[in-house]
Amino acid sequence: MSDKLYENEYFYIEKENAIIPWVKIFSKRPYKELSDCDPETQAAMLKAMLIVEETMRFYYNPKKINIAMFGNYVPHLHIHVMARFEEDSHFPESMWGVKQREAHLHLPSFENFVTILQSKLAL
Repeated sequence: MSDKLYENEYFYIEKENAIIPWVKIFSKRPYKELSDCDPETQAAMLKAMLIVEETMRFYYNPKKINIAMFGNYVPHLHIHVMARFEEDSHFPESMWGVKQREAHLHLPSFENFVTILQSKLAL
């Protein structure tokens, strides 16, 4: 599977290497902040974020969805969307926080999630 899970004229989506379902939505142009974007890019990024969230909720049935926009190390606008589970390694802490336990999650296929996500984003 390529690094990019989906791409259009406004953004692209990459998988984060993590034990939980976690993707990052990057603006195509190197904007620093969401408020720097033109209105079309803002709308496309926010719509993509909601589609990812809804698809993760439906497909994985997580305890919670976490959404973050930091960009302190990578000053290119991107949105993290993560499906969180009570038994994941860091819950209830953030994935950048203190590890709470070893996790052995048994989740549905990420590849199937991507196929569903791509079909929803293409609409």
